[in-house]
Amino acid sequence: DVQLVESGGDSVQTGGSLSLSCAASGYTYSTYCMGWFRQAPRKEREGVAGIESDGSTSYADSVKGRFTVSQDSAKNILYLQMNSLKPEDSAMYYCATTPLYCSGNPTDYSSWGQGTQVTVS
Repeated sequence: DVQLVESGGDSVQTGGSLSLSCAASGYTYSTYCMGWFRQAPRKEREGVAGIESDGSTSYADSVKGRFTVSQDSAKNILYLQMNSLKPEDSAMYYCATTPLYCSGNPTDYSSWGQGTQVTVS
């Protein structure tokens, strides 16, 4: 089992930046992709970005060019650098892991963190 703990959420102004982190522990050896998802009130959870064990990254169209996903494999930490933030980026952000290729489908992911809140105004 993998345990995930997100941090770094905050309230920022439009155009600002935030960096989220996700620390993974437990049995991480089966993880192939680590991903970031977000969920705003009354909306479905959506994929934001993901990174596979070979370093390949993928992004939702809405965040391409603004967000960057990275990882420190030695420390089992996943990062999400968010720049040029918009009000529509406001959501609870979750990290998740899957033994599969990265996808934007939450049902493909088996381990989830508790989330960290990002508010842009």
